[in-house]
Amino acid sequence: MNRHRGILVFVMLLAAASGLFAQSGALNVVKPVIADQDLVIQIAELTENAVFYPVDIEGARIEVLAVKAPDGTIRTAFNTCQVCYASGRGFYKQQGTVLVCQNCGKRFRISQVEVRSGGCNPVPIFKNNKTVTDTSITISKDLLIEAKAIFARWKRG
Repeated sequence: MNRHRGILVFVMLLAAASGLFAQSGALNVVKPVIADQDLVIQIAELTENAVFYPVDIEGARIEVLAVKAPDGTIRTAFNTCQVCYASGRGFYKQQGTVLVCQNCGKRFRISQVEVRSGGCNPVPIFKNNKTVTDTSITISKDLLIEAKAIFARWKRG
């Protein structure tokens, strides 16, 4: 009996490591790429699972993440680490209730997105840099153009 339990545990660990048991199947959702325009995010599609919005802006690929924090507020940030961006691997993936930098491995609670600035936090998109209505969040093309420099070496794949 113990042998079978050991095999079962091994298979479950292997499956978890390969991502077969991703929470609700919705972690790390990447939306279709938009190009050279304002980014409009529909609030109704946001949950506690981060949604990643790729944007091709003047030939450069950047990405915005949006997520509903535990307090119900919607948080936005550029999907790049304020310290690791130059490595090209300073982007985040969600694991459970945290975002993990793919370069340094530091972990950030969803509740920290757009609240904390500096260090290895995701680059926040603060309220004064976006237009929020009851149904959508708009991030201007001009702000997206300004962000191109922090994505110059980005290698999300």
